[in-house]
Amino acid sequence: MEETKKKDVRALTREQLCNFFVSQGDKPFRGDQVYEWLWQKSAHSFEVMTNLSKATREMLETNFVINHIKVDQMQRSQDGTIKNAVRLHDDLVVESVLIPTKTRTTACVSSQVGCSLDCRFCATARLKRMRNLNPDEIYDQVVAIDNESRLYFERPLSNIVFMGMGEPLMNYNNVLKAIERITSSDGLGMSPKRITVSTSGVPKMIRKMADDGVKFKLAVSLHSAIDEVRTSIMPFNATFTLSDLREALQYWYQKTKSRITYEYVVWDGINDTPKDADALVEFCRFAPSKVNLIEYNPIDEGTFKQASNKAIEMYVEKLERNGIVVTVRRSRGKDIDAACGQLANKS
Repeated sequence: MEETKKKDVRALTREQLCNFFVSQGDKPFRGDQVYEWLWQKSAHSFEVMTNLSKATREMLETNFVINHIKVDQMQRSQDGTIKNAVRLHDDLVVESVLIPTKTRTTACVSSQVGCSLDCRFCATARLKRMRNLNPDEIYDQVVAIDNESRLYFERPLSNIVFMGMGEPLMNYNNVLKAIERITSSDGLGMSPKRITVSTSGVPKMIRKMADDGVKFKLAVSLHSAIDEVRTSIMPFNATFTLSDLREALQYWYQKTKSRITYEYVVWDGINDTPKDADALVEFCRFAPSKVNLIEYNPIDEGTFKQASNKAIEMYVEKLERNGIVVTVRRSRGKDIDAACGQLANKS
């Protein structure tokens, strides 16, 4: 059987694996053994599955392939941040990042090769979307970062954010399957409350997440609460308007009672006026929320420049005066192009 015709064994459920072994005249518990090797032990080959006979391993090799990722290049920042260039089985590359602090290590993972959307300030958006990542490819990024966290920081991974390459809600089914595996007791066993999915704002899919009763946290890459401004920097806003987004987020909160986080960059001459800040305050009123004001990371010498400290202070003062939790986030990994908006496969 040609390699390209083999099915990726990790596309099978536990039940399907057990049924496969029965169809081969073997016991169903063999499927449980293989499943444990694949997900709990993150096996990259059948050869390492030492509690299976050689004949069984050869039979698996004949029928299946394990399309695991490979960390092609690892870069370490002066601040401890680690960026992985991750090569996929078809030779496409995505990037993922380990962000350490004194108390936690966070994995920033990708969900697409390239991106479906067109944010003008983001390096990833300049790459066309080549394909969605499979659940196992997302899972593998987390495993690789967990291993690096244990090796370099002597502690397991504590948090996961879907803020890498791609729009997670445009790869919804695969992202959900990956999170199910990450949080499963026969996977990595992480709490869904330690996972945040960040979206640029796809109203229909935000509603679907609420209906599906997901347990992870939601963050929205907002950057302006004025339609004309937001459309000028995030052109898809002409289709997914702020009023549609607000209605979807209201629905999310009504269904989940989960606070919404807004990711917000303030740029010089674009959204740095009191009018912009007042619009953000008003947008935050309909549901409990938190605002992360994020330092901008230049991707070229273009029109987007970090706003002044005075503008940031103005935003903080207005938000706090209105009882809205706000945090100013300093970017990590800028020296290796690992900060927010910089992931673009330069490696």
